[in-house]
This record gives sequence, structure tokens and C-alpha cells, in this order.
Amino acid sequence: MKVPTELIVMLLVVALVAGWVDAVVGGGGLVQLPALLLAMPSAPPTAVLATDKLSSIAGTTASAAAFARRLRVDARLAVPAGLLAIALSAAGAVAASRVPASAFRPLVMATLLAVALLVVLRPRLGLRKRPLPRSAAATVSAVVLAGVVLPFYNGLAGPGTGALILMVLTGLRGLDFLTSSATAKIINVGANLGALITYALHGEVFWLLGLGMAVCNTLGARLGTRTALRRGAGFIRATLLCVIAALTVKLSVDYLA
Repeated sequence: MKVPTELIVMLLVVALVAGWVDAVVGGGGLVQLPALLLAMPSAPPTAVLATDKLSSIAGTTASAAAFARRLRVDARLAVPAGLLAIALSAAGAVAASRVPASAFRPLVMATLLAVALLVVLRPRLGLRKRPLPRSAAATVSAVVLAGVVLPFYNGLAGPGTGALILMVLTGLRGLDFLTSSATAKIINVGANLGALITYALHGEVFWLLGLGMAVCNTLGARLGTRTALRRGAGFIRATLLCVIAALTVKLSVDYLA
């Protein structure tokens, strides 16, 4: 499929911005996927989704590696949840042709509003670590939500998965936003990988465009990681609220359309 040069340039810039957003707080798909759909309205949906995942996984992997070098991530949670995320995001991608993402929008919108209220009403949440008892129930709940439910939604092409995983880790594990963001990146790599493999098997990936966007997404992710590490949890909190607000508006418009 031929894409005009000006649209390719636009998509490369969008991928850079999406990589930055995703590295800081998650939710880069909120920026990148609509741009791809706008630029290629006649393209097969699976091809667009696969191209989006190809770009996203590059930036997420670079960000996860950079965070892991600087911070101590919750490996006991990230590894099992990340492995589960590969399988469940693949299952979500398979289900995408049978269960429309719109079916999940009311639930996700309610979750986002609850998250926004939680962050606003508890201004100290996530600004520093809040050690919680390592109960089996809390650990299982975190793994199920971060490694099963949200990756399945991600496979359905649902935006905002990274931001929601961040909040799960902050709320159930008592991590600060910076550590939660680093840990969430590892899980999100698995979620993007499972979806990418499935979409690639069922649709034609725009490899040249996707690889070009992957380079820009990686650059944006590196810049975003540096910003997050330098500015800290308070900056991530503010960015999280902006992403939640934008995502809620987008889902509301999609739902009412």
C-alpha cells in the first residue's frame, strides 16, 4: 500500500511522540494508533494493528532496558506477568475479530475514571514507595490484572494498557510511580510481543513503515526514559493524569459515535 510522503513524515513524528509518552507513563498507543488509522483508512485493520505493535515494541523494549539498568524492578512480579502477557495478548488479538474492542470500552472508561479519582484524591500516591505486606492474594491479583486482563485488552488494540498496568502495580504492590513505570514496561513488552506475532500471522505488516516508526519510537522512548528518571514520580503523576484525561475523552467519543 502506497502512503504519501507527507503522511509518512507525520507518522514518524507521531511515533517519536508516542515513544516518549509510553516511556514516561504508558499510553503511547493513544497517540500512534489513531494516526495510523487516519493515514491509512483503507488498509486492513490487522495490518494497521501489526504495524502499530511493531513500532511500539521497539520503544517499550528500549525503555524497559534503560529503566532496568537504573532501577530495581519488581522482577518477581514482572517476569511471570510478562510471560502471561505474551499468551493473553495473543489471545486478545485472536478474539479481536470476534469480540469488538467497543465491548470493553464502558468497563475501561469506568476504570480510568476510578484511577483518575484515586490519583487526585490521594495526592501522595505513588510519590514514594509504600511497603505493603507481600500477601499471596495481593500478588495473585496483581499478576492476574497486569499479566492477564490488561494484556488481553491490549491484544484487542485497547489503548492505555501501560498506564493501567502502572496503576495496578502502584495500588497493589505499593510501588512509587517511577518503579511501577519501569516494571510495567517489562510486562508491556510481553503484551506487545504476543499481539504482534498474532497480527503478523493474520495480516500483512507494513514492514518498512513499521521499522521506520520503530526507530523513531525507540528514540522517543530513550528521551522519555531520561525525562522520567530526571523528573521523578511527581512528573509521572502529572503526565498520568493528562494521559487518563485524553484517553477518557477518546473512548467517550468512540463509544458515543
